[in-house]
Amino acid sequence: METLPRLVLTGASGFVGRRVLETVRSRYRVFAVDRLSQAESQAPDHPNVSWHQLDIAEPEPLSRFFTEVRAGGSVQVLLHLAAYYDFTGENNPEYQRTNVDGTCLLLEMSRGLGLERFIFASSAAACEFPRPGTALTEASPPDATHPYGVSKRQGEELVREASRDFPTAIVRFAALFSDWCEYAPLFVFLQTWLSKRWNARVLGGRGRSAVPYMHVRDLALFLERVIDRRRDLPPSQVLLASPDGAVTHEELFRATTAYAFGKARRPLHVPKPLAAVGIRARHTMGKLLGEEPFERPWMSKMIDLRLDVDARRTRELLDWAPRPRLSILRRIPFLIENSKADPVEWYAKNADVLHLGHLYPNLQVLRLLDLHEPEISARFTRVLIGPEGQELLTHYREMPAEEHAWHHRLLFHNLLQAVRTRERSPFMSYCRDLAERRARQGFTCAEVRYAISAFDRIVHEVLAHDSASFLLRQAIHDYITVTLEFGIDAIEDVFELRHGAQAAAPPEPVIERTA
Repeated sequence: METLPRLVLTGASGFVGRRVLETVRSRYRVFAVDRLSQAESQAPDHPNVSWHQLDIAEPEPLSRFFTEVRAGGSVQVLLHLAAYYDFTGENNPEYQRTNVDGTCLLLEMSRGLGLERFIFASSAAACEFPRPGTALTEASPPDATHPYGVSKRQGEELVREASRDFPTAIVRFAALFSDWCEYAPLFVFLQTWLSKRWNARVLGGRGRSAVPYMHVRDLALFLERVIDRRRDLPPSQVLLASPDGAVTHEELFRATTAYAFGKARRPLHVPKPLAAVGIRARHTMGKLLGEEPFERPWMSKMIDLRLDVDARRTRELLDWAPRPRLSILRRIPFLIENSKADPVEWYAKNADVLHLGHLYPNLQVLRLLDLHEPEISARFTRVLIGPEGQELLTHYREMPAEEHAWHHRLLFHNLLQAVRTRERSPFMSYCRDLAERRARQGFTCAEVRYAISAFDRIVHEVLAHDSASFLLRQAIHDYITVTLEFGIDAIEDVFELRHGAQAAAPPEPVIERTA
């Protein structure tokens, strides 16, 4: 039986890691390393994959892991994808702890593995913008001064030093996206340009801000090619995982509006100095209101700068090129269609990349609801048809199980939409329709009101077991409980019109307000 080559993959549950795992697991014995458990990452079982939940910046667990791996023989490749990044522009301690200290630990413990290649994921953002008329190449120094770029520069320096002990490769990524977006700036652009907001046509500067974009599916194949050609590359090599050139904001804006509205809209250009003032003003106002916008003052420095790339050397070394059909401008229609076809999934997939601990509480709540929907629905069914409702819910007990499941999905979907959009009117309309149907079926107002109240209680109980809900208690109340209260009021309106105020009046409040 042929022995598969062995590969250690850090950041296995991440945006790139999970795609690489799918690509290589049939031909490599993969040791997947991640902070999340396999269950949390929703990674499927595979006979060639063993999952190891650990933090690369924790020396003792990492040492035990490498001791275990080393006991089984040599490792051909270590692909290091684990990293921290946010768009705040602040010097988060994780840049040092994960991106620098974690990389240093991995390199130290990789000695003696028999590595044929240590592959380090860096970024084109580790380099300063090239002078006008020039482009980044494999020889460009990692000289960016923002916190993420500095951490990647330090990581690259560590990898270069380690190349004296085993072959290495530094891969600088372009801006990565998928057909579900999953790239924070692009997500914010699309949400703005497709909206009716006052700034839907506003572009900072001349609209010439530009970065290279690469589809994550292309990147997975790129990394597979690097892994497969690990013995053919020079001992210490920088590679550019990027198409040539860069795509401007105006090109993205025109492609987006042309597909969405049938004709490209004309952007409104705001001079760079004025745009910078506007960004600072919006950021200051957002901080005062407790909801900071995505755009931060540091971003204004990048207006009208181009991060052009010339990746010819990489293509020659790997005999590889990105597929034109996966270019960002060709994929814009797919992104827009996915955002319309499944808005809940669209927001859920983009929640992580937005680092929503500081942004959009409603989307954090949305993600929690989506994650725990099966448990909430199961418990809701038990309440409606079990002994908990006593004699109050006679009509619900008479409904077939499949009808319960259908109406639970409708209730859940409409609540999710209300949380996503922060608009309660459509949910109230749904509740009026629900009340009309239930009234025709012989349900009482008390039964319908109790069901919605029970749904709220169950949501709170289920979400309370998720540690992420601790800092979202007020948001959960505002976006779920208050929305359901409005829905109950709409239900009572319908029953009052049908049967009079006395028939709909509750003996006591049905939803307890929480702090």
